[in-house]
Amino acid sequence: MRVVFAGTPRAAVPSLRALLASRHPVAAVLTRPDAPAGRGLRVGPSPVAEMAAAAGIEVLKPARLRDQDFLSRLRAIGPDCCPVTAYGALIPPEALDIPPQGWINLHFSLLPAWRGAAPVQHAILHGDDITGATTFRLVAELDAGPVFGVLTEPVKPTDTAGDLQDRLSVAGAGLLVATLDGVEAGTLTARPQPADGITRAPKITSADAEVRWTDPALAIGRLIRACTPSPGAWTRLEGVRVKLGPLAAEGVDAGPSAEARDDREAGAGGPVGGLRPGQLRVLRDRVLGDRVLVGTGTAPVQLGDVQQHGKRLMPATDWARGLRLDGRVAVFG
Repeated sequence: MRVVFAGTPRAAVPSLRALLASRHPVAAVLTRPDAPAGRGLRVGPSPVAEMAAAAGIEVLKPARLRDQDFLSRLRAIGPDCCPVTAYGALIPPEALDIPPQGWINLHFSLLPAWRGAAPVQHAILHGDDITGATTFRLVAELDAGPVFGVLTEPVKPTDTAGDLQDRLSVAGAGLLVATLDGVEAGTLTARPQPADGITRAPKITSADAEVRWTDPALAIGRLIRACTPSPGAWTRLEGVRVKLGPLAAEGVDAGPSAEARDDREAGAGGPVGGLRPGQLRVLRDRVLGDRVLVGTGTAPVQLGDVQQHGKRLMPATDWARGLRLDGRVAVFG
C-alpha cells in the first residue's frame, strides 16, 4: 500500500524506519511544525521530519490539518492508508476520509486502557504490571476505534517512562507494519473495543510532577519514574526548584532522630522511619556508602540523581555536599 506516515517525536522514529524497510512505499511524512527543543530551546524540525528529509521524502508540516492546502496536497498524493504513531494532534474528519483504508494508529497501551496523550506515563504512575501497544483505526472519538492487533510488554520495577517508551516504540513498529500487511492482504479485520475497562491518560504537566512528600514512598517512586525524562519530577528546597531523577531505593530506615525520641517520650506519633515527610538526612556509611534520604508518608526514600535549577544533573551525595546539608535540618517542600 502507498502510505503517508504521520508522526513527530523520537518515539515515532522506529515506526518510520520500519515502514521504509517494508514493502509499503512511503510517499510523504506528516509531522508537527518546527518547535523549540533542547536546553537552548532552539527551533528545529521534529525527529521524524529529520529522518524523512534524510531519506529524501516529502515532509508536510501544516499548522492546521483543516487547511485546504494541506487537504488538497494529501488528496493529490493519494495514499491508500495513513499509518500514525504519536503525531501529536487530532486528525479531523476531512482528513480521515481521504485514504481508502483509513488512518491506522499505533498507540502505546492495551486499549481501551489508557486512552489519551500519556499512556506510558500513566501505566507506570498507576503501578501496572503489564502494558503493551495496540493498532486501531482512527475515528472521531479519541482512541476509540476498532482494534487490529496488540502486543504485551511487562513493566519492570525500575522502568522510567523513557525506558518503557523505547521498548514499546521498537516492538510497536513491527506491529504497525504487520497490521498494514494484514489489511493489504485482506486477512485482518478490526474488532470493536470492549465497553468496559476504559481508562484515561491525559497529558502529565509540570504541575502534576511536583512531589508530595506526605505520599507513600511507593507512590513517590512511581511518580518520579513516570515523569522521567519528561516533564521531570521536582520539588523545592529553601525556595529553589530541584529536579529529581529516579530514586536509588524506597523504604529505607533512616534510624531514630532526636525529634522522634522527643515525640515518643511525649507520647506523640514521631516521624516514620526517623524522618518527617520532606526532611533530608545525609547518612555516612563505610560499607553502604554515603546516602541522601528523604522522609515520606511511609518509609524514607534514597535519592538518586538531583539537578538544582540552573545546574547539571549530579548524584545526590555530590549535590548534598555542595549545599553542606550535613549537620543542619533541611526540608523539601
